[in-house]
Amino acid sequence: MSLPPVLRDLLTAPGPSGREGIAAGVWRGHAEKFATLERDTFGSTVARVAGTSTEDGTSAGTSEGGVPSLAVVGHIDEIGLIVTHIDDKGYLRIAAVGGQDPQQLVGQRVKLITKNGLVPGVIGKKPIHLIEADERSRAAKLKELTIDIGATDKDDALQAVRIGDVAVVDAEPLELRGGRVASRSMDNRIGSFVAYEVARLVAEQGGAPGEVQAWAVAREETGLHGAATTAHRVRPDIAVVVDVTFASDQPGVDTNEIGEHPLGSGPVVELGTPLHPWVGDRLIETAEAEGIPYTISATGRGTGTDADAINIAADGIPTGVIGVPLRYMHSVVETAQVEDILNAAKLIAAFAQGLTSDVDLLR
Repeated sequence: MSLPPVLRDLLTAPGPSGREGIAAGVWRGHAEKFATLERDTFGSTVARVAGTSTEDGTSAGTSEGGVPSLAVVGHIDEIGLIVTHIDDKGYLRIAAVGGQDPQQLVGQRVKLITKNGLVPGVIGKKPIHLIEADERSRAAKLKELTIDIGATDKDDALQAVRIGDVAVVDAEPLELRGGRVASRSMDNRIGSFVAYEVARLVAEQGGAPGEVQAWAVAREETGLHGAATTAHRVRPDIAVVVDVTFASDQPGVDTNEIGEHPLGSGPVVELGTPLHPWVGDRLIETAEAEGIPYTISATGRGTGTDADAINIAADGIPTGVIGVPLRYMHSVVETAQVEDILNAAKLIAAFAQGLTSDVDLLR
């Protein structure tokens, strides 16, 4: 199963937290073909597909006795790097944007987002011939790494880059055997793609009973901020957050800790303390009714996703979480199964079609 073109477009667009503009623009360019778009000053986008249960095409909401509106949420940002200093020789010193493992960065090509466009660079390291024996077993630290853009000195570097510019690893998606794909930024272009795809499927079906909103929210990797501000402003009746989760078939992981969610096992329905039980139960019922494979994960505290911000926004928004199994999270070779991604979208679209005006979310 090949990589969907829209997802490929999203995976190749740079957009670290706080500088999501290029990736968000790609997402909007596809979503505007079938939905009404709203942008905000935070960098988040909401794409609305009108419901069919009221005359004006909107949802009356549960408080008014109508079919509840549904927000499908994926974050558009990715982890990255930010330039903190430019030394006299023109090397760029960097800090992390989000959770970076420095071991993943050594030897990588990068692209910097600057006011004049994208600038290529590399993260090099002293040749092994020159590394002392006691250094070879020591893990690299981020503060020791630099980006080389080919500048001859600091003044030359400043012609192309300034302090505060951000960068991402420059790695194209790679299609593997068995319908699997490796790429940077799977976390969480997968989620923003699923949100887009749910809205597209619903629009293709002529709408769902209630309004369906696809959210591509900013700054999840640095604090769930875009989800919090969007939820405060939009206040949907129900939210389903889509993010990646740890695949259990990667070497070295403990299934006693994370459960069993191998690639190809379908979307993961999360149940637990911060999540609304009706939403989780209905997602499971829908998967079984539609013949969509799924697994279940559980949490007794937070989910580590935008759901942690959305479920306590406003007066409390009933929230569920769908995970897509992912190997090698927060690396340049994050690997997922395309079928799992598409099944997550099919599941949530069917969930949207099944919402009715008699849904009781009170607890």
